[in-house]
Parts: sequence; C-alpha cells; structure tokens
Amino acid sequence: MTQDSRLPHGGKILVDALLTHGVDTAFCVPGESYLAVLDALFDVRERLNLLVCRQEGGASFMAEAYGKLTGRPGICFVTRGPGASNATIGVHTAQQDSSPMILFVGQVGGDVAEREAFQEVDYRRMFGSMTKWVAQIDRAERIPEMVSHAFHVAVSGRPGPVVLALPEDMLMTRVQAPATKRYARVAASPGSRDMATVREMLQTSERPLLILGGGDWSADACANIRRFAERNLLPVACTFRRQDLFDNLHPQYAGEVGIGIAPGLKARLDAADLVICVGARLGEQTSGGYTLFDVPRLKQRFIHVHPGAEELGRVYQADLLVNSGMPEFAEAAALLGPADSDPWASWTREAHEEYLENAHPVEVPGPVNPSAIVAWLAKNLPRDTIVTNGAGNFSGWAHRFYPYGGYRTQLGPTNGAMGYGVPAAVAAKAVHPDRTVVAFSGDGDYMMNGQELATAVQYGLPIVVILVNNGMFGTIRMHQEREFPERTHGTMLQNPDFAALARAYGAHGETVTATADFPGAFERAVASGKPAIIELQIDPDVITTRTTLSSIRNKAVQQHLAKAASDALGR
Repeated sequence: MTQDSRLPHGGKILVDALLTHGVDTAFCVPGESYLAVLDALFDVRERLNLLVCRQEGGASFMAEAYGKLTGRPGICFVTRGPGASNATIGVHTAQQDSSPMILFVGQVGGDVAEREAFQEVDYRRMFGSMTKWVAQIDRAERIPEMVSHAFHVAVSGRPGPVVLALPEDMLMTRVQAPATKRYARVAASPGSRDMATVREMLQTSERPLLILGGGDWSADACANIRRFAERNLLPVACTFRRQDLFDNLHPQYAGEVGIGIAPGLKARLDAADLVICVGARLGEQTSGGYTLFDVPRLKQRFIHVHPGAEELGRVYQADLLVNSGMPEFAEAAALLGPADSDPWASWTREAHEEYLENAHPVEVPGPVNPSAIVAWLAKNLPRDTIVTNGAGNFSGWAHRFYPYGGYRTQLGPTNGAMGYGVPAAVAAKAVHPDRTVVAFSGDGDYMMNGQELATAVQYGLPIVVILVNNGMFGTIRMHQEREFPERTHGTMLQNPDFAALARAYGAHGETVTATADFPGAFERAVASGKPAIIELQIDPDVITTRTTLSSIRNKAVQQHLAKAASDALGR
C-alpha cells in the first residue's frame, strides 16, 4: 500500500503524544523493533532527554525511580522479547511501590504475528498480573488516544505501571492522527463526614499514632500532612522505604514501621489506642509479615486512608475506610480543627526521643563500622540529598542511622528488588543535577545493575555509590544460619576490585578498610566531579544493625540442640 510521505509515521505520532503530555526525559535500550520512535526522538533531542542504558532492567528501574521522584509517569522504551523480559523487574517494582510508569515495548509486525516470530511475546499475558493496564496499539491513528489513556491510568487512583506494545509495521505507517490535550490526574477526595469522624476518633484517643506510606504523595501533600500532625501534636512513623514522607529530624518523628522495627516503636505501636494509616497498604514488609497488626481486625482503633478503593478492606478491616488521593486527604486534614493533644503530648515527645536513641551508632566487629559512616554522612550531607538503595541487609544501615530530610530524599524498592540503587541514583541525578545523590549498594546487589555506572559516566552524572562488600549474599546467608546453621551453601561471592572497576569505567574509585578513612575518601569522590564508587570492606560477621552472623548461628545451633534433646525425651 502506497502511503503519503508527507504524513507523519507512527513513531513521530507517538513522540508528539509524549511531548503533549509533558515528557522531558525517557530511558531506553535501543532495539530494531522501534526504530521509527528513535528516528522521531532525533528531531526533538533538544526537548526530550533520552538516556540510553546498558540493560533493560536498569532502564526500567530508572523510569520507575523517575515516576517515584516526580509523580509523573517514568517513560521507558525496550525492544521485544528478551528486552521486555529484562524490563519486567522495573514494572513489578512500579506495581508494588505504586509508582507511575509507562513501558513501551517493540513488537513484531502484524504480518508475522501469531507465528512465534523472532522474539514474539503476547504482552497482555506476560504483564497482565503486574500492571494497571496492558495493551497493544495496532492502528497508528489510535496512538494519541491510547497514549492519553496510558497516562491517565498510570497516575490516577493508586498510581502504577502501564505497558503498551508497539508493532513494528504500525510504527512505520503514515497517517493523520487526531491531537489530544495533556492528561489530568483523577483522584477521590474525602467526604466531610469522613473528616468529621477522623476528628472525633482523634479527640477520643489517648495514644494515637500516624503512619505514612505508599505512593501518590507530592511535596504539597507532605507539607499539609505535616501541618495536620503539628496541629494535633501526633507522633508520626513512616513505612518501609517511605521514611522521606516526614522530616526525620522533626520533633514528632517516631521512626520506621517495617523490617527491623525499633523495639521502642514496636512497643509504642502495641500500646497505641488509635492508628491512622495514610497511604500505606500495610503489606507484608511494613507489617512484619502481618504480625505487627492483628488480621483482620486491629486491636487498636484504625483509620485507613488509601488512593485505591480495591485496597481498602483487602487485609485489614478498619473502623473508618477513606478512599482518597494523598494530596486531597492531606489538604482536608490540614484544615481540620485541632484536637486537644494534652493527653498524648508526652507520648509524642518520648517517641521522638526513642527514635534519636535508636539512631546512635553501634559497635560492630571489624575495622569498618557502617553505622559510624552513615552517622558521618548524616552530619555532612545537605538535607536535600537523595539517598537510594537496592535490596539487602546493607540497606538497613541507611534506614536506621540516616535521617531523611523530607519528600523524595529516599528512593528504595519496597518489593525488595536487588540492583535498584545505582539506576535509581542515575535517574535522580538526571532529574536533579544540582542535588547530591548517594547510592547504597551491597556487593551482590551492585553486580546486578552496576553496569549502569557506565550510563552515569556517559551522561556526566556524578553520583556516589557506597558499596558495602562482605563477600556474600548477606541476607540469604543470614536466613541460612537461622534455619540451617553451619550448613551454608550457594551464598559466597568472589568479587572484583570494585574501586579498580570504577576507574575502568572512567569513574572515581576508592577502597575503605577503616572507618577513619571514609571522610577523606568521600570528599575526594565528590571533588573528582565524576561518578564514584567507595567500597567498604566490612567484616562478614557484621550482618545487620542489631546482631552478628555468629550470634544468629550460635542461637540457632542451641535451639536445634534443644529441640533434638526434647524430641529424644519424647520418644
């Protein structure tokens, strides 16, 4: 079929649609399945910044981090089949972290579809259970319509990921397509009766606790929820890897509810007579494996606010369920008349004192103390520093000892995806080149997406990676020692010289083998003006912020011996 060459091809129509919706940055690994899109991006390279990554997992992590950081959908382009498979890790992270994201995947042309053509995959089946919407654009004239729908779905209600497949022949088709206007976020708002009930339940409590978490937050929403907390002198806790929703140095901050919860905060949570949970699902990690809160009815009175109606009542039955966007609820809460906070004034003060006490550095085996290093960073980094991390026990040092400065100073995967820290840091530095960006990685964690350090070098994005090296997959080794003591297998690692590897990339690299050497290494890393890795070689016994590997092993051995003795007596 002859086409009018004066008309735009599908790739250009798609890129024009992205510009309509305000896209200024996209992440990709190039592929032949969407060459027409790359061609169209060439024409707008001064308006839309394209960061080319080294692996689709890194690209999708960057897009997810962009969405988490900005509240706008992170845009990622990958090729079909293997490329899409690599990108699933970022999509799953966006789903569990409630981050707006749109993944565009190249697809085989319609002329060879359903033949198991080269790299052909049915993306509706592949991504269906981990996205808010997945579709394929088969007609170029429908690109504006379906892209508009993708943006609306990604940001409305509970934010999340959308996947659109792009058949190669569709992208090459030249048509006249209708224009659309920029997307608009759609969110529920709390009713006046809901807010009156919040006020009434708060006024009749003596030991309230406000818990913040989830997605859909903005700087304004955080400011308004702070006003609500301040007017009512509420102690405020944040959920797992959402510690930046409330300034950790604020006198009402109580700590993190999640993995490794501080004993004092756990006791305070148990003693609370009212829990107001705003934004969080209270999923497995936040709830300590569904043990911190009774299922399905909490012993405390419970108010649950969430942007997704389908989440309310899913696990926990609340005394008040409020379906609302975070900005909408926070604004309404800030306008509420304050309750009499005298009954819990000391309760709130003591909660923050316990948080500060828990954040004091601890003694650990070996010459490198991660808690002291994080404490030094807390005193010397700007308060708007963005701290990222992947998954592993190493992240606990930042979570416990670093006081996050407020909205979007923390980027971490609540789904426990390894390899997130470096790509997230690259995205953060691309969005905020004027801010300090520090990534925490473990040795196993870093090697999963550490190649994105090359992306940082290519685009001149001077992130600092603090790489905690204990020569093993530490989290799994910890579980092995607890469940099968002295029978560890498959968790040891032989690592490269990470500082030398950084220098091979054209980055700055240093190795720290003593705590006192860290400040100088960090200052040299920043002064280099390059992306940098600072490798911390820690004693393998330093496994968590509260215990050692040998302590876990010894305790498990004693428990196993005691059980064996009991079983023998039973016979």
